[in-house]
Amino acid sequence: MNASNFNQEFIFECRKKLVLVKQDLLTRMRISAERFKENNKNVGDEIDQSVAQLEEYNILINQERIRTQLLEVEFALARIESGEFGVCEETLEPIEQQRLLTIPWTRLSIEGAEIRER
Repeated sequence: MNASNFNQEFIFECRKKLVLVKQDLLTRMRISAERFKENNKNVGDEIDQSVAQLEEYNILINQERIRTQLLEVEFALARIESGEFGVCEETLEPIEQQRLLTIPWTRLSIEGAEIRER
């Protein structure tokens, strides 16, 4: 099973969405990195320092989430290039088109996701 089940216009639309999401994620990662650099946890009293440390922790967690999603987007773009885009990893059947339009980096069909959850 491969991406030939989808027409080129559909693949192009998904690729376009993936590229836009990638750009947004890279921007968010850059902003997050700038916030991390600006965060000074060695200034102020103990409460100020604790708040700054908590802020730093939240920035790092957010960066990890962004990085994980960015990897998923990159994997989806690679699947487009290899002709494997839109194939459920669990069932090896085509992923629903509406699902791909909504979450173009998904690796699982609805049925595949339900199987994985069990």
